[in-house]
Amino acid sequence: MSAVLKNEPQLAAMREADLDEVLAIESAVYSHPWTRGNFVDSLRSGYACRTWRLGTELLGYFVVMAAAGEAHLLNLSVAGARQRRGHGSALLREAMRLARALGARHMYLEVRPSNRPGQALYERFGFRRIARRRDYYPAAAGREDALVLSKAL
Repeated sequence: MSAVLKNEPQLAAMREADLDEVLAIESAVYSHPWTRGNFVDSLRSGYACRTWRLGTELLGYFVVMAAAGEAHLLNLSVAGARQRRGHGSALLREAMRLARALGARHMYLEVRPSNRPGQALYERFGFRRIARRRDYYPAAAGREDALVLSKAL
Protein backbone atom coordinates (compact mmCIF):
# COMPACT_ATOMS: atom_id res chain seq x y z
CA MET A 1 0.00 0.00 0.00
CA SER A 2 1.31 3.48 -0.80
CA ALA A 3 0.73 6.61 1.21
CA VAL A 4 -1.38 9.36 -0.33
CA LEU A 5 -0.02 12.80 0.40
CA LYS A 6 -2.62 15.41 1.17
CA ASN A 7 -2.20 18.80 -0.45
CA GLU A 8 -1.29 21.35 2.19
CA PRO A 9 -1.33 25.13 1.77
CA GLN A 10 2.08 26.72 1.34
CA LEU A 11 3.38 30.03 2.64
CA ALA A 12 5.44 32.11 0.20
CA ALA A 13 6.82 35.62 -0.04
CA MET A 14 4.26 37.94 -1.62
CA ARG A 15 5.36 39.49 -4.91
CA GLU A 16 3.95 42.36 -6.92
CA ALA A 17 2.79 39.72 -9.43
CA ASP A 18 0.43 38.39 -6.70
CA LEU A 19 -1.33 41.71 -6.20
CA ASP A 20 -4.21 41.24 -8.65
CA GLU A 21 -5.27 38.12 -6.72
CA VAL A 22 -4.58 39.74 -3.35
CA LEU A 23 -6.68 42.77 -4.29
CA ALA A 24 -9.54 40.54 -5.48
CA ILE A 25 -9.72 38.97 -2.01
CA GLU A 26 -9.15 42.29 -0.25
CA SER A 27 -12.02 44.01 -2.07
CA ALA A 28 -14.34 41.03 -1.59
CA VAL A 29 -13.88 40.72 2.17
CA TYR A 30 -13.60 44.37 3.28
CA SER A 31 -15.91 47.34 2.89
CA HIS A 32 -12.83 49.61 2.88
CA PRO A 33 -10.02 47.49 1.41
CA TRP A 34 -6.35 48.27 1.21
CA THR A 35 -5.30 49.74 -2.13
CA ARG A 36 -2.68 48.39 -4.51
CA GLY A 37 -0.51 51.26 -3.28
CA ASN A 38 -0.79 50.04 0.33
CA PHE A 39 0.50 46.61 -0.69
CA VAL A 40 3.20 47.98 -3.01
CA ASP A 41 4.42 50.29 -0.24
CA SER A 42 4.52 47.34 2.20
CA LEU A 43 6.51 45.21 -0.24
CA ARG A 44 8.94 47.99 -1.06
CA SER A 45 9.40 48.86 2.62
CA GLY A 46 10.57 45.32 3.29
CA TYR A 47 7.63 44.29 5.46
CA ALA A 48 7.04 40.56 5.83
CA CYS A 49 4.31 40.03 3.21
CA ARG A 50 3.25 36.43 2.68
CA THR A 51 0.72 34.53 0.59
CA TRP A 52 -1.04 31.28 1.57
CA ARG A 53 -1.76 29.05 -1.43
CA LEU A 54 -3.20 25.64 -2.06
CA GLY A 55 -1.68 24.77 -5.41
CA THR A 56 -2.29 27.88 -7.50
CA GLU A 57 -5.31 29.08 -5.48
CA LEU A 58 -4.66 32.06 -3.23
CA LEU A 59 -6.38 31.33 0.09
CA GLY A 60 -5.12 34.33 2.05
CA TYR A 61 -2.19 36.53 3.01
CA PHE A 62 -0.69 38.63 5.76
CA VAL A 63 1.52 41.69 6.17
CA VAL A 64 3.74 42.11 9.25
CA MET A 65 6.00 45.06 10.05
CA ALA A 66 8.76 44.13 12.51
CA ALA A 67 11.30 46.44 14.12
CA ALA A 68 12.90 47.15 17.50
CA GLY A 69 11.65 43.94 19.12
CA GLU A 70 8.02 44.53 18.13
CA ALA A 71 5.80 43.34 15.30
CA HIS A 72 2.63 44.94 13.99
CA LEU A 73 0.19 42.70 12.13
CA LEU A 74 -1.06 45.16 9.52
CA ASN A 75 -3.27 42.84 7.49
CA LEU A 76 -4.41 39.22 7.70
CA SER A 77 -7.08 38.13 5.24
CA VAL A 78 -8.65 34.89 4.05
CA ALA A 79 -10.73 34.51 0.89
CA GLY A 80 -14.44 34.57 1.74
CA ALA A 81 -15.10 31.07 0.37
CA ARG A 82 -12.21 29.69 2.46
CA GLN A 83 -13.09 31.29 5.80
CA ARG A 84 -14.05 29.21 8.85
CA ARG A 85 -11.77 26.34 7.74
CA GLY A 86 -8.70 27.04 9.88
CA HIS A 87 -6.80 29.18 7.37
CA GLY A 88 -6.96 32.30 9.54
CA SER A 89 -5.50 30.34 12.46
CA ALA A 90 -2.78 28.90 10.25
CA LEU A 91 -1.90 32.34 8.90
CA LEU A 92 -1.82 33.88 12.37
CA ARG A 93 0.48 31.07 13.62
CA GLU A 94 2.78 31.70 10.66
CA ALA A 95 2.73 35.47 11.18
CA MET A 96 3.68 35.05 14.86
CA ARG A 97 6.40 32.51 13.99
CA LEU A 98 7.86 34.88 11.41
CA ALA A 99 7.67 37.84 13.81
CA ARG A 100 9.62 35.84 16.42
CA ALA A 101 12.20 34.91 13.78
CA LEU A 102 12.56 38.62 13.00
CA GLY A 103 13.33 39.32 16.66
CA ALA A 104 9.92 40.53 17.84
CA ARG A 105 9.00 39.89 21.46
CA HIS A 106 5.48 41.36 21.18
CA MET A 107 2.90 41.57 18.41
CA TYR A 108 0.31 44.32 18.08
CA LEU A 109 -2.70 44.69 15.82
CA GLU A 110 -5.88 46.67 15.33
CA VAL A 111 -9.29 45.11 14.75
CA ARG A 112 -12.71 46.66 14.21
CA PRO A 113 -15.18 46.27 17.10
CA SER A 114 -17.66 45.08 14.45
CA ASN A 115 -15.28 42.28 13.36
CA ARG A 116 -16.40 39.67 15.89
CA PRO A 117 -14.85 36.69 14.05
CA GLY A 118 -11.49 38.47 13.92
CA GLN A 119 -11.65 39.33 17.60
CA ALA A 120 -12.50 35.71 18.46
CA LEU A 121 -9.53 34.45 16.42
CA TYR A 122 -7.09 36.79 18.13
CA GLU A 123 -8.49 36.04 21.60
CA ARG A 124 -8.06 32.27 20.97
CA PHE A 125 -4.37 32.98 20.37
CA GLY A 126 -4.01 34.96 23.59
CA PHE A 127 -4.17 38.52 22.27
CA ARG A 128 -5.51 40.99 24.83
CA ARG A 129 -7.04 44.42 24.39
CA ILE A 130 -4.71 47.20 25.48
CA ALA A 131 -6.29 50.32 23.93
CA ARG A 132 -8.95 51.79 21.70
CA ARG A 133 -8.18 54.14 18.81
CA ARG A 134 -11.12 56.47 18.23
CA ASP A 135 -12.31 56.92 14.63
CA TYR A 136 -9.45 54.81 13.24
CA TYR A 137 -11.20 53.02 10.38
CA PRO A 138 -13.34 54.43 7.57
CA ALA A 139 -16.88 53.08 7.78
CA ALA A 140 -20.14 53.31 5.86
CA ALA A 141 -21.46 55.89 8.33
CA GLY A 142 -18.33 57.92 9.05
CA ARG A 143 -15.59 56.28 11.12
CA GLU A 144 -15.22 53.22 13.36
CA ASP A 145 -12.92 52.76 16.33
CA ALA A 146 -10.12 50.21 16.42
CA LEU A 147 -9.42 47.86 19.28
CA VAL A 148 -5.66 47.56 19.82
CA LEU A 149 -4.59 44.08 20.84
CA SER A 150 -1.23 42.78 21.99
CA LYS A 151 0.43 39.46 22.70
CA ALA A 152 3.85 38.55 24.05
CA LEU A 153 5.63 36.26 21.63
